[in-house]
Amino acid sequence: MSPFQNTTFSSITFLLTGIPGLEDFHAWISVPFCFLYVTALSGNSLILFAVITQPSLHEPMYYFLSMLSTSDLGLSISTVITMLGIFWFNAREISFNACLSQMFFIKFFTVMESSVLLAMAFDRFVAISNPLRYTTILTDSRIAQIGVAIIIRGTLMLTPMVALLKRLSYCHSHVLHHSYCYHPDVMKLSCTDTRINSAVGLTAMISTVGVDSVFIIFSYILIIKTVISIASPEERKKSFSTCISHVIAVAIFYIPLISLSFVHRFGKRAPAYVHTMIANTYLLIPPVMNPIIYSVKTKQIRRVMLKILRSKETEF
Repeated sequence: MSPFQNTTFSSITFLLTGIPGLEDFHAWISVPFCFLYVTALSGNSLILFAVITQPSLHEPMYYFLSMLSTSDLGLSISTVITMLGIFWFNAREISFNACLSQMFFIKFFTVMESSVLLAMAFDRFVAISNPLRYTTILTDSRIAQIGVAIIIRGTLMLTPMVALLKRLSYCHSHVLHHSYCYHPDVMKLSCTDTRINSAVGLTAMISTVGVDSVFIIFSYILIIKTVISIASPEERKKSFSTCISHVIAVAIFYIPLISLSFVHRFGKRAPAYVHTMIANTYLLIPPVMNPIIYSVKTKQIRRVMLKILRSKETEF
């Protein structure tokens, strides 16, 4: 009989996986990963600090950007310990409860990022279609309400998905195929019927990330329709330019996420390291790239961040 069959959940231990086939090179592979984590943590922290401390950034667009940075920080912090622990110390063991906690926070911050990107699309639509009422529509209290709604929505949608994993018996191999706890990965280790878990998980992701993507596309259809109706070519160009950063942020969030889903469902013959690299890309690229994109493409953010960095240099 499997050792998992009659054990309590607190005694179950899973084994995480680094990059299959490249275990001897984990120390070297950790260097770029460490660099990416430092970039993500420092870049998003700097944006948060800038938005909080600079009155010139106390506007709806930058409040939403601070929410995006918060979700990116959450994603990075949720995975950095297990990923670098594997690369540096071969620390692969993770308890069942710790695994569920990590899984919840990864999914939660993923849903939060998707929701914030939708809110930012609405922000761009209001700014372009109704600029005179922009600040009266997106007031500070309304933005706070949107933030609270995002948190409540993520918690309510994801808690059942994670909690239902406790109803399963785990009697197969206890080796997970990623450097963090991924919902489909954990389900595969169960020897009981997982159809309910699969249905709940799929419903949660479709009703959050899936619905958000549809509304983001719809928002941009309305934005394009509004911009086309603007008579002045210069005004049209200016209106489109305010959306570039957001469009890139949406792309770097959804493309790796969709790629990971397709590889898990249809790429079963692909080498194991392909799954791992796409899974790590899905979690690392948005937190790394978002601060860079908004710093390069948004003049106000770039100016404030340079000001903060210069002031820190003078202190030293």
